Amino acid sequence: MATYILVSIVGGILFGFMDGLLNANPLAVRLFEVYKPIARTSINMVAGILIDLAYGFLLAGVFLLLYESLPGESGLVKGVSYAGLVWLFRTVMHAASQWMMFKVPAKTVLYTLASGLIELLILGVLIGLTLAPGQ
Repeated sequence: MATYILVSIVGGILFGFMDGLLNANPLAVRLFEVYKPIARTSINMVAGILIDLAYGFLLAGVFLLLYESLPGESGLVKGVSYAGLVWLFRTVMHAASQWMMFKVPAKTVLYTLASGLIELLILGVLIGLTLAPGQ
């Protein structure tokens, strides 16, 4: 249980750090200009931290629920396959919806897909290497 809590907190902090790194770098800022007319001018840091921590707990908890059904024998393989699954449902579906509903350039959609995959692979590896049922 202590491992779960620690991994969830580290995962949530890592999630927030990577979101900032991937979404606030100069390339991302240029690519996300398309959203400027509807973007917030300031961010509620407390809410953002709480949301990222909740994501850390959710990602770790769902991983443990799905652990036995994920492909692979090792935690690493299970973590990577879990990352792919979460990427599909979180990033791919979001990017496809944005592309269909709004005039979003293809390079912005591709950046979203690539950065989301990197982020989730890092989190999936962390979770896969550190969590297993019963820990």
